[in-house]
Amino acid sequence: MIAGIVVGAGSAQAAALTQVSAWARDVALAVPVDPDAPEAKRLLLEELSKPGYAEAQPSLFDRISQAIWEWLMSLFTGGGGTPDGLLPAIVVTIVVVAIVVALLIWGVPRLNRRSAGDPGVFSAEDERDARQIRVDAERAAHAGDWSLAIAERFRALARSLSERTIVTVTPGTTAHEVATRAATSFPASSDRLAHTARAFDEVRYLGEPGTAERYADIARLDDDLAGQAPVGFDSAPVDGASAAGGLR
Repeated sequence: MIAGIVVGAGSAQAAALTQVSAWARDVALAVPVDPDAPEAKRLLLEELSKPGYAEAQPSLFDRISQAIWEWLMSLFTGGGGTPDGLLPAIVVTIVVVAIVVALLIWGVPRLNRRSAGDPGVFSAEDERDARQIRVDAERAAHAGDWSLAIAERFRALARSLSERTIVTVTPGTTAHEVATRAATSFPASSDRLAHTARAFDEVRYLGEPGTAERYADIARLDDDLAGQAPVGFDSAPVDGASAAGGLR
């Protein structure tokens, strides 16, 4: 009985091996040993379409970057056939384009990042008259805040000239513009006006410390102009508050 079982098992294994051999032979016969051109192309496309090959291929970004890099290298090595005389112009063009792109992205750098306001003497919300601004300037001076005192006293000077219709001052008008316009009416004080305008810009936008001496210079100029007749006027429109000696 046992011998019968062994013989039966052996027969089953032999039958299985026979079937596997027949299947392998059929598969081998199905694949052409020497495929023609269309068949070879089809087999190659099927092989290359597998995910492993697709993942190994460079991306579109990689190909573009490589092309740009090779072009730039050809400019410096002469491989691109670019005349030597054009190379500096091409390099300058690339640098200029890079700067323009940087400015478009990050904007023009400010003189002082700590100052969030515009470069004008007055903001749109500042409606104080010259007298009130002088009071604020004196308060800052008494507190020892010379930078604020200088800025406020220049604002008082500008507002006084505006109230006397000597200088037109609007939100956004710069200290330099105030000094330039005032110099046409007070030519003898043009240098002092330019000096005080620089002092305003330095303490307001460049972060330089103010001093008592610089504040005193602006205060004296404010007082002097308040009592002077501008060129072309028969009688001086006087700023009484400052001409009387200020508020000090």
